[in-house]
Amino acid sequence: MARPIETGDLAPEFVLQGGVLKDDTFARSTYRFDTAREHPLVIAFYPQDNSGVCTKQLCSYSSGLEQFTRLGAEVWAISPQDVDSHEEFARRNDLRMPLLSDTERTVAKLFGVAAPGVGLRRSVFLIAPGGRVAWKHVALVGLTWQPADKLAAELALL
Repeated sequence: MARPIETGDLAPEFVLQGGVLKDDTFARSTYRFDTAREHPLVIAFYPQDNSGVCTKQLCSYSSGLEQFTRLGAEVWAISPQDVDSHEEFARRNDLRMPLLSDTERTVAKLFGVAAPGVGLRRSVFLIAPGGRVAWKHVALVGLTWQPADKLAAELALL
C-alpha cells in the first residue's frame, strides 16, 4: 500500500470514468483531477454502491450539495464498482454528484486508502485550489462518515 496522503501534500493526478445524474440522464464522462485544480474539491472514497452505510453517506452529501457549491466546491465520490453499478445506484437514490469508478483501486492506492479484504477505507479528502490536501479523514472502521456540515465548515476555512 502506498504511503497515505497527508495534509499539505499535493494530491496525486488521476483519471477515472464515471457519471453524474442530471435530471433523468446519467451523463457518463472522463474525470481528470488536473481539470479540477482551480476550485475546491471534496473526494469521498466509499466501499460499495447500495450498501447501507454508503447509501446514507452519499444521500447525505447529495442532499447537502448546495453547501458545497456555495463554497465553489465539487464533490466526487469514488468506489471500486463499475460505471453501470454507479448509474443504478445514482438513479435508485437520486444522487447528484459524480460517481467515479476505481475498479482496480488504483486511485485508492495512490491516496493510501486501499485496504485488503474490504477494498478501501471510507475516507474524505478536501483539496484546496491548486491541488493540495487541506483536510482529510480516514475511517478505521467504515461504519461512520463525516457529515456534510462538517465538510462544509472545513471548506469554508480554505
